[in-house]
Amino acid sequence: MNSNKYKDYFTKDYLMGPNSVRLVEELLIKNLDAITGGTVLDLGCGKALTSVYIANETNAKTVYATDLWISATENWETIQEWKLEDKMIPIHANALDLPFANDFFDAIVSIDSYHYYGCEEEFFAKKMLPLLKSGGYVLISVPGLKTELEQVPEVMSEWLEDAVDTFHSADWWEKHIQQGCEDLIEVTVYESDQFEACWQDWTNTGNEYAINDAKFLNRGLKELLNFVMIVVRKK
Repeated sequence: MNSNKYKDYFTKDYLMGPNSVRLVEELLIKNLDAITGGTVLDLGCGKALTSVYIANETNAKTVYATDLWISATENWETIQEWKLEDKMIPIHANALDLPFANDFFDAIVSIDSYHYYGCEEEFFAKKMLPLLKSGGYVLISVPGLKTELEQVPEVMSEWLEDAVDTFHSADWWEKHIQQGCEDLIEVTVYESDQFEACWQDWTNTGNEYAINDAKFLNRGLKELLNFVMIVVRKK
């Protein structure tokens, strides 16, 4: 696995936030047994770059590149560009109402999107776990906090506005994922090693949102943040 093979796509045309390819690569390298063939859901795939990475760098049979903000047609064009028509299927869907059967996926991946829809109580137990086959894995990366905050700093409130409550610590996420399914899963949670590199790649795109993010990071925000990596195995 080598994320640098995709560096020509680390641009504002493909990245929608801190470099998702580096994050999925880290999850896969540290959890080599997570994708061993079969069918994979890439949930909140954005412009499908993580899906392309999974299709190319693992032995997944089929990758469902699923997103709400990016159309299936746009991601199909990316799939064709990479000549991965036989391995990838683009889906336009809401994570709250996914059009998939229970026990359908061998693995589920979600990079930099789960916090937008997965903070409700027992969301994982009700919406994610039923889709996964026994023995399957879920790999999640979300932007998070080094520690839970008793009081939200002004810089963070200005940056996130009404989305402050989607950022949490690794400990919070570990407990949250287990709600309603603690006896059915094994969970490992840790901090990413890629914080600086992922944010720098995003800033380098020149995207107006990236430039704005950099301003807040330089005001001390980066001392509070991390990327939380979540690995779940269904028993």
